[in-house]
Amino acid sequence: MSSPRTASTGPVAPWDVPVTPGMIRKVSIVCFLAWVISVYDFTLFGTLLPVIAEDFGWSTAQSTMINTLAHVGVFIVSLIVGPIIDRLGRRNALVILMIGGGLAAGFTGMAIGAVSIILVRSFTGLSLSEEVVNAVYLSEIYKDVKNKGFFYSVVQAGYPIGALVAAGMSALLLPVIGWRWSFVIAGVLAIAVALVATRLPESPTFAAIREARRRQSVGDDAGAQVLIDQHRLEMDSETQGGLKEVFSPALRRHTILLSLAWLFSWIGIQVFSVLGTTVLVEAKGVSFENALVILIGANAVGFVGYLFHGWLGDRIGRQRTVILGWLAGAASSLGMLLIPGATWFIIAMYGLTLFFLTGPFAALLYYMGESFPAHARGMGTNVAHVMAPVGGIVGSGLLSALLFAGLSMTAAAILSGTLGLALAGLCMMGTRRIEGSGADAPADLLGHGNHPDIEKDEVTL
Repeated sequence: MSSPRTASTGPVAPWDVPVTPGMIRKVSIVCFLAWVISVYDFTLFGTLLPVIAEDFGWSTAQSTMINTLAHVGVFIVSLIVGPIIDRLGRRNALVILMIGGGLAAGFTGMAIGAVSIILVRSFTGLSLSEEVVNAVYLSEIYKDVKNKGFFYSVVQAGYPIGALVAAGMSALLLPVIGWRWSFVIAGVLAIAVALVATRLPESPTFAAIREARRRQSVGDDAGAQVLIDQHRLEMDSETQGGLKEVFSPALRRHTILLSLAWLFSWIGIQVFSVLGTTVLVEAKGVSFENALVILIGANAVGFVGYLFHGWLGDRIGRQRTVILGWLAGAASSLGMLLIPGATWFIIAMYGLTLFFLTGPFAALLYYMGESFPAHARGMGTNVAHVMAPVGGIVGSGLLSALLFAGLSMTAAAILSGTLGLALAGLCMMGTRRIEGSGADAPADLLGHGNHPDIEKDEVTL
């Protein structure tokens, strides 16, 4: 992409490129598509797991254990994402993750057994981490936009749309092309998005960080300070980012509790979303075909949940929105599992569960991007986010262990998914209140002070 030009000054430096409405739309659309495709592949595996298990002759407990081991690999692969974002750039990270995830999706269709599936699915940790890029990239692109939380929620709503596509494609194409070709299609779509992403601009904030560090390295501290002030960066010649910074005294408690919130919430995601068909079939006696239909309808409701929580976060604060949403999700899942009812009741309660389970992530992801200083934004966000596959491991493993112990699916889902979601909401109570993150509530709203590295809304689109 050529550099923008003006008649009087010639080429514009990457850190001085204006963030125009056109740039915002372009980046938003590509990030949205990338997230849809990433979730499509990720959810596709959980949706088709009963079919894959039948093909390979696995029991329900065996299939959930294989899913658990695959999540161990996802966690390991996800560890490299933070350094990629902070060192190679936001745009380049998006391209790399989508290519890696696309290849992993395609090769899933060539799996010959449990070992190959575990190895290949491990690399979906790249595409699963695409939402980390979105959180970092878009928090910098949107930083001067009013109602940014709602705009971000539209992008993050790619999660229920991706899950919806996975369920819909499974219902329509599984009888025609089988589960293997379903993953090949997901891989092709991911590579296509990666190619489009190569035409996106780099974040001016990242360009400023890189140039400021270059100037500092050659002794031009005054020139570096100009960029630091211009882009409202919290860095100096001693600041390098990385793990040491996100676990510094100023950020340690926030990082730990945010990481635990991700871990516990993803126990809920694993049980009620990724393994939703298995839970509905085993706990509520729903047929696999009807479970797919319920999954489609519930994820449509989940899409509305993303928009609602993004909108609400701009008004009452993103931290508070996440807390209230997850606690409501725990209550909804408990009602779905314990209260007997007809199919319409199951659909309604499952829809509410996904509404409050996945919807708060629209507020959470943007909150994460703005809660860490820009130079450590990729690392800080990724440190918390890598706990998602750990939560998947714990959720799937705990569900398997409870089933092996002889508990019913109903009891196992409550002790894993419902409890995990409630604990996630409680952990969020201990994270930092970010001034500018939605409504500016009193500083002692949840017993914590303001974060010093906040960027305020200044421009309305």
